[in-house]
Amino acid sequence: MAGLAISEYKRKYAYGEDYGTSQFKFGPVAEKPLVIDNRGLLLAGESRLLLDIFGVRKEVVVGPELPKYLGSIDDVGRYLVYPMRDGLVEKDDERAWRVLYEITRYGFETTKPKAKDFDGFFVTAALSAIAPDYMYQRIFEIHARLDAEEKVVKAVTIIPQPLAVAIAEKTVTCVVVESGHGNTQITPISMYPIRNAIVALNRGGAEADAIAAEILRDLGYEDRAREEKFVRQFKEAVGLIPRDLNQAIEKARREPERFRTVFSIPGTVIQVDMGNMGWARFLIGEIIFNPEHEIFESYYKRGMPRPKDTVVGGERVRGTMPLVQAITHSVSRTSTELQPALYKDIILSGGNFAWKVPQGLEDVAVDSATKVALELKRLGIESNVRLVSDPLYSVWKGTIVYSIAVPEDVEWDWKRREGWYKRGVHY
Repeated sequence: MAGLAISEYKRKYAYGEDYGTSQFKFGPVAEKPLVIDNRGLLLAGESRLLLDIFGVRKEVVVGPELPKYLGSIDDVGRYLVYPMRDGLVEKDDERAWRVLYEITRYGFETTKPKAKDFDGFFVTAALSAIAPDYMYQRIFEIHARLDAEEKVVKAVTIIPQPLAVAIAEKTVTCVVVESGHGNTQITPISMYPIRNAIVALNRGGAEADAIAAEILRDLGYEDRAREEKFVRQFKEAVGLIPRDLNQAIEKARREPERFRTVFSIPGTVIQVDMGNMGWARFLIGEIIFNPEHEIFESYYKRGMPRPKDTVVGGERVRGTMPLVQAITHSVSRTSTELQPALYKDIILSGGNFAWKVPQGLEDVAVDSATKVALELKRLGIESNVRLVSDPLYSVWKGTIVYSIAVPEDVEWDWKRREGWYKRGVHY
């Protein structure tokens, strides 16, 4: 290794991967990771003939070039695969695993150094806190296969996303609430995640997308409401978290011009004028915090999916459980002595919490941390709730720290789910 001590080598070639439902964040040590959508386009069937004529040999397209292959809105639904619905992949969903293999390979192809001392990355991958063993095994297999092809993985390990957040925040005792596109994971941590206290809600950005799509339909944009990327852009641009939903809706209806929003996409002529429906902006934020509010019932009745229940450790958790109720339920499953310390440090992470308050709407809109603290206070619980400084990348930052910190001689232990799965030992 060109005379480098292993600790120096690991600092130089630590590598992190965050397998989010919506995005795959990856890369070696840097200020921020590289990011691509966690999706792939299967080039098959009737499209294959023309692709061969044009000299396109790929069977799966991922990364920035994917949009160039998208056809009509109807075709997208047939060939576009989002592998990690609700943060999990079905064991036998080979289309999904094929896409995950390609996005993982894309990461290494994009970042593989040309330095002579490079002998593979020390890779830490982050998965959902409730990911089953078979997901760990398949991720290990993907990395072993890629290393066999390109010698890019010297060793790989896997950690839960909430633990990665705690590591990035250097916080030993806390509750991490990690909310991404597919799910929201509530994980009490005291050195390690307290597994029997984890509560996973099957809702996140996907549910915010779903209500955003219904709002687009109400505004007359039925075709665009079926286009996932457009819906997501609309949601991120107009969504707001209400301090109190009923009061926010009442004010918005009373002062429609104050809440009027026109959404447009740069480089296109597409515009969405919300007109007097500016009040609906608050539904996009509220559904993450309380999808049991009565206003959502009408949307469920007309076909919007109700968040699915989750079964963890034999316990069924309803998908619509209000977020603060889920937090208190999770904390209640830890020791009584530990609970006050957990409430003193509730850490929010994930793109689903990265909502901002527009100037002039401070009386009705709040950020995620304020929302959670207010709801806990209504239950008589004094807490310290904070949003990480970089909610989109906190998990990835934790994986980099872990890659550097774990000694090379610690081998993977399935019982503890820690250590390195190493070249020459495991593959």
